[in-house]
Amino acid sequence: MRQTIVRRPTRRVMVGHVAVGGGAPVVVQSMTNTDTADVAASVAQVHELWRAGSEVVRLTVNTEEAARGIVAIREKLDAMGCDVPLVGDFHFNGHRLVKAVPECVPALAKLRINPGNVGRGSRKEEQFATLVEAAARHGKAVRIGVNWGSLDQELLARMMDGNAQRAEPHDPEQVMRDALIVSALESAARAEALGLPGDRIILSCKLSGVQDLIQVYRDLASRCDYALHLGLTEAGMGSKGIVASTAALAILLQEGIGDTIRVSLTPQPGESRTTEVQVAQEILQTIGLRSFTPLVTACPGCGRTTSTVFQELAQKIQNWLRSQMRVWRGRYPGVETMNVAVMGCVVNGPGESKHANVGISLPGTGEVPVAPVYVDGEKTVTLKGERIAEEFQAIVEDYVKRTYGGAE
Repeated sequence: MRQTIVRRPTRRVMVGHVAVGGGAPVVVQSMTNTDTADVAASVAQVHELWRAGSEVVRLTVNTEEAARGIVAIREKLDAMGCDVPLVGDFHFNGHRLVKAVPECVPALAKLRINPGNVGRGSRKEEQFATLVEAAARHGKAVRIGVNWGSLDQELLARMMDGNAQRAEPHDPEQVMRDALIVSALESAARAEALGLPGDRIILSCKLSGVQDLIQVYRDLASRCDYALHLGLTEAGMGSKGIVASTAALAILLQEGIGDTIRVSLTPQPGESRTTEVQVAQEILQTIGLRSFTPLVTACPGCGRTTSTVFQELAQKIQNWLRSQMRVWRGRYPGVETMNVAVMGCVVNGPGESKHANVGISLPGTGEVPVAPVYVDGEKTVTLKGERIAEEFQAIVEDYVKRTYGGAE
């Protein structure tokens, strides 16, 4: 029996036209790695991420040229019909940039502020206030994003000193985790005192250790009703980054914690940034929180499947379904929930194919060279010959039109 995930109740925050928290679907976010001052490159990457399904895109704002670039990027994206909300990532000098280039704030949907990098000593409060007040003045959301790699050292030292006075001190790792939460909550309280409504605040406390991240977010979720952004920071490259992010985020999402997510993958040189968007979507779809594109069920292969036909067909169908979603999303509502099975032998092939909306069971080694096709559990046709892939694809496309086409 399928279990329904009960989401933790949080305040709803509007990031541009995208709702975060308050029962809204979990939002997929990504970030550019272009120089924001390079407007053309940044526009191209934001547009690519948006087309891949990123619902919010964050950009670095670290210089006056980057701050001015934000304005030009927003204008060019609007002219292209790309309404994805932009987030400005401010560190160290954000208070100066919003004063020097105040027009960048209206071009953003959200400002990301890191309490550990907003200032030191007596200047910290003033510099934090400058950013928060700029956001409040323009009706923008703010993510207060605490990161263990840039944790407020004054706060951490104060909490370490307090811990040392305890009769039974906590271990330093526990104090560090507590400091992350305190930094986020104290900063949120300060932002509200400065006039930023609580329904414009999103919190995050990012670490790079899976178990640490899970524990911090559980504790944070129990202590506030702010919307929460999830992400395993510095997750890494390739399968390591994907597995680590999935392990952490899936557990928290299963517990109803998290309103927006980002999978922080390090791309291979020249690799598209869109991989992190696809992984985030697949996490949400696999655990049943959202649906983005029809998924293909395929067996892993064994000694019965020495042919590569089923592998090639599964890959071809998955790629084709993803590419078709750009057209199907508006034309065939609900198609994203469809399931297609491409199986490689008679052991589980017919059964899995019957459970899918459309499924095919290809012949394994030594089996009769035919491929039965099942539609909504019923065998409809048996394919054979050199054009099985093309004929099966045509069956899937016909199913989409008939099932999700409405008045078409």
